[in-house]
Amino acid sequence: MEFKIPDHRTATLPEALLNTARCVPERGIGIYDRRGQNAEWRNYSTILKLARHSAARLAAAGIGPADRVLLGLPTSWELLEVYFGALWGGAQPVLVAPPGALGVAETHARRIAAQCELLAPKRFVCDAATRRELEQCGLQEAAALTLLPAELAALPAAPAAEPQRARPEDVAFMQLTSGSTGRQRAVMISHSAVLHNAAAIGRTVQAPPGAPEERVVSWLPLNHDMGLVGCVFYALVNGLDLWLLRPDAFLARPKLWFQALSAQRGTRAAAPNFAYQLCVERLEAADLAGLDLRSWKSAMSGAEMVHPGTCQAFCSKFAALGFDPTSLVPCYGMAEATLVICGDQQHRGVRTAASVGRSSGAPALSGGAALQEVVCVGAPVCDTEIRISSPAAPGQFLPEQQSGEVWVQGPGICAGYYGDAAATADTLVPAGGGGPWLRTGDLGFMQRGELYITGRLKDLLIIHGHNLMPHELEWIAEGASGGGGTERCGAFSVLRGQEGEQAVLVLEVSGTDGAALPALEREIRSRVGRALGLPLSDVVLVKRGQIPKTTSGKVQRHELRQRYLEGRLLRLQS
Repeated sequence: MEFKIPDHRTATLPEALLNTARCVPERGIGIYDRRGQNAEWRNYSTILKLARHSAARLAAAGIGPADRVLLGLPTSWELLEVYFGALWGGAQPVLVAPPGALGVAETHARRIAAQCELLAPKRFVCDAATRRELEQCGLQEAAALTLLPAELAALPAAPAAEPQRARPEDVAFMQLTSGSTGRQRAVMISHSAVLHNAAAIGRTVQAPPGAPEERVVSWLPLNHDMGLVGCVFYALVNGLDLWLLRPDAFLARPKLWFQALSAQRGTRAAAPNFAYQLCVERLEAADLAGLDLRSWKSAMSGAEMVHPGTCQAFCSKFAALGFDPTSLVPCYGMAEATLVICGDQQHRGVRTAASVGRSSGAPALSGGAALQEVVCVGAPVCDTEIRISSPAAPGQFLPEQQSGEVWVQGPGICAGYYGDAAATADTLVPAGGGGPWLRTGDLGFMQRGELYITGRLKDLLIIHGHNLMPHELEWIAEGASGGGGTERCGAFSVLRGQEGEQAVLVLEVSGTDGAALPALEREIRSRVGRALGLPLSDVVLVKRGQIPKTTSGKVQRHELRQRYLEGRLLRLQS
């Protein structure tokens, strides 16, 4: 039987799960243990049965259609069972970061409490450690919502015969934004948008639906859209096998990802730029012995700026394992577009172009040597349109080769932010036909129908009348330290009285040699000065772990700036 993806205009996610379980019941999902050694496999037919049982238990817990239910569990069968059960029963699941993802326990607890206040969920399914965190921090209202997996499993579970009826345009789940540029928001994603996005990913990577040789291998956090939509829903909707590693296992031992790709003959995998850099830096010859990456057809890079140096180093280092440079696929997307917006659909490998000058009123990259080349992230996916808008005159679209804000229109655009009408109105611009335009807040330009991202509008630094993107400074500093992504860096500006806005750089340093710190600071100042003609007001060297990041690894520059201004960064002393 030929496998067909359900039409996004008429189907829902429960119907997609039912379709996959009926048409390719032998395919399924494997989840590795916390050590990344052994995996528990379940086919889609079994997953469907578990979803029905879970839906009944959630109903017994008082969770009904359109109720929000928060899930804060690590990558596990406990998490997927509850998530699929919530979808089957018509509830709206919201994945939050599990314990440990945000570092300090109190930070995690207060983030959970804020999410509960925003979303007013019916219940919060989490582990006992998270419940204790909330109680110890005095967050009793959030703690009262908690429901442990064991408590849920003890409830009656008569299987539901049919999924809760829903329309394709109804909200299926909510995706929390990364919070890299400010507070988190809950993006409302419809069934139709997810099904469209899952099909669009398959077309972008040229993977035939239902193909037995197709295997997705991922370590990405499931509370991040790249892990949830780009891996779980992509595999489920397209009828493909999926193998999942825990994010903490990958970060501790990156070779586990390569071992899983080799052992399972993985064909599709995705990660942010920092993960590819981590593999370049941390994997030694002994880690790679006996591994074979020839089956890896698409290594998608997205979620943050794609660094051309990282791409080149990754392709060069792992060519001996059979990795084809044309398999590295730069992509661009965001939660407000469900996930994918565009990607290199021709698999031509990493291509760059000279960053263009700005249009009237549009911020641009500086003319220094740091970012003369930016990476092509491909053409829009099916039924999606990209236009470049003048920041000075929003809605005035610019021709190719002119830089401005990226606007997107298509079936994957979200329904808005839950409980935030003002932010929704600011982000979604009504248009005649084809749905609203999404203002991404990202800067870029089009060239021959393909998109090149140059930075983030909200992160723009204006120093002495010059427009700079933070990553321009950050990449220079990381290059000076030799960290390239492992030792993360954050750049921002602060007001210095009559001197105006001044640039500050914070860099994590893994070494403990205090005598080397002054030389490193001088080298960073020198490189930034030569490349950008910019004097740095301050260079702050800190221990690894001091720079706040989202659960997907993005630097939270706004939070970093606040910590700097409040004197909460522990500066290393020489």
